[in-house]
Amino acid sequence: MSTLTEHRTVGEIAAEYPATVRVFQRHQIDFCCGGKLPLANACESRGLAPEKLLEELEEAAAGRQTDATDWNAASLTALIDHIVRTHHEYLKSELPRLSEMLARVISKHNNKYGQIPEQLGEIFEGLRAELESHLMKEENVLFPLVEQMEAAAKAGVSAPPAHCGSVNNPIRVMVHEHDSAGGALAELRAVSRNYAVPEDACNTFRALYHDLEVLEADLHQHIHLENNVLFPRAAALEKLV
Repeated sequence: MSTLTEHRTVGEIAAEYPATVRVFQRHQIDFCCGGKLPLANACESRGLAPEKLLEELEEAAAGRQTDATDWNAASLTALIDHIVRTHHEYLKSELPRLSEMLARVISKHNNKYGQIPEQLGEIFEGLRAELESHLMKEENVLFPLVEQMEAAAKAGVSAPPAHCGSVNNPIRVMVHEHDSAGGALAELRAVSRNYAVPEDACNTFRALYHDLEVLEADLHQHIHLENNVLFPRAAALEKLV
């Protein structure tokens, strides 16, 4: 039997299931300062149906995100579409949200926890800037090039000359930036001491650490699909067209 009920307070739910914070934020429900409000009352104040919100909360708490697709067998176009819809869109919405959460934690708790929040902020903002530039380069340069090559291969014709000379040139840049992002993720984990939440941390701080770990996991999967599946297959395809 689920422990998520409309009689529990928003703060209790957010503390026990940090992944639900995204749901509360999406519906503009205050889970931190207004966390003592029962979920039923919070739904009433926002004009939401409790049973519908509970479904969203249960899904977030259960972490129902699975992907059993064999991406080595799928088309490169399908893989690119998956990467953009699943990982790029996630980053485009999540990076600004995490920046706001970090700014809130820094303004309220930096002195309480030494320089940890501020250090996390500096590392994260550098990562965010690099990732946002990275996504643009992939979507505007590398991905269209790979899709053009695959379309040419299916049509049995030669691919048009790449303005970057070879698909391997933007791939090398992307791999270098992946390595840089991986280094930033490692720094975030080190500064946060493996995301060990202080016992007296507020719900926003707890959710921040949880969501940074989710970001790390998503980026690891994202980079894996590109470095280990998309890029080698694209390089091999170029030799055929």
